[in-house]
Amino acid sequence: MRALCWHGKSDVRVDTVPDPTILEPTDAIIKITSTAICGSDLHLYDGFMPTMESGDILGHEPMGFVVEVGKSVKKLKKGDRVVVPFVIACGCCYFCSKTLYACCDATNPKPELGEKAMGHAPAGLFGYSHMTGGYAGGQAEYLRVPHADVGPIQIESGLPDEQVLFLSDIFPTGYMAAENADIEPGDTVAVWGCGPVAQMCIQSCWMFGAGRVIAIDRVHERLAMARSMGRAETINFDEEDVYERLQEMTGGRGPDRCIDAVGCEAHGAGSFDAVVDKVKVAVMLGTDRAHALRQALFCCRKGGTVSVPGVYVGMVDNLPFGGAMNKGLTIKMGQTHVQRYTQPLLAKIEAGEIDPSFVITHRRTLEEAPDAYKTFRDKDDGCIKVVLRP
Repeated sequence: MRALCWHGKSDVRVDTVPDPTILEPTDAIIKITSTAICGSDLHLYDGFMPTMESGDILGHEPMGFVVEVGKSVKKLKKGDRVVVPFVIACGCCYFCSKTLYACCDATNPKPELGEKAMGHAPAGLFGYSHMTGGYAGGQAEYLRVPHADVGPIQIESGLPDEQVLFLSDIFPTGYMAAENADIEPGDTVAVWGCGPVAQMCIQSCWMFGAGRVIAIDRVHERLAMARSMGRAETINFDEEDVYERLQEMTGGRGPDRCIDAVGCEAHGAGSFDAVVDKVKVAVMLGTDRAHALRQALFCCRKGGTVSVPGVYVGMVDNLPFGGAMNKGLTIKMGQTHVQRYTQPLLAKIEAGEIDPSFVITHRRTLEEAPDAYKTFRDKDDGCIKVVLRP
């Protein structure tokens, strides 16, 4: 089959690789009909994520049709149309029993890597590093899905791929970020970033009763989408001081809830901490550019909540932790427990409450994926979200 493979920093190629096969009786094989490029994929493309190996198949936002199932699979059958969550969960370990699927103890076959770097290993993830299991991803013609009775959600309606595809990641991720923000009716929520996950955060904040949503970015197309589709007020950090503007907009109190939907590759428009981060990363003295997180902690009102769906890789320094402690902030973060959210969010799509396809700006074939990665990374041609068709 054809699949997009990682070969080093800024080097992804569509290669011919062996077709996936059933390895365990709980496996299923999916023929991919649509898959997407995620902002998290850029952390691999830009060389931020360790434990990648040449030839690794990328992609963690896939959907398609079941073409084969293992003998122990009960819920799926050949021909079923499914969306596959990026998190691989067993469904029966201690953490899965608490619906903490991204903390699953049974699906990461290389836990020693995560234990050494983090203290405990996360769950297995599709198309990511070997620290998260080294599983082949879904930017390919076919995908092996372990624990197939736990992850995939069946799509029984006639909704097109593009309306349901993002149940695999960005819609649940944005929704969980808003849930983690502990939004109370009427709250002012500031969202750092206006990329695809941030756009879903903005939509989800309204679902939780926000009174105002303020979106922060520098890319005009993303800011325009936040205003038009997300009904958000916006701040362009190239043009305004974010802290001062947020103080002005909130009467000096600060936003009630702040969401860092940027993660480890934040830009800072020349701010001192952002310049230091960039230098440290360039000389391999750091792994994360955490300007957005620092700013969210600094700007959030006393007693507020900072939610972090943005992906971080390693050690982050110079956080205003004293300020966070003295202001009494609550900080919630984590990979998304996707399986917890797919069914209720599918219901919202089917009811017409939201059509997540609004974020799609570019549609490409799998063979065009290498160029699409570059376009997405460089934010060229108004690119906000890319969907690939194998």
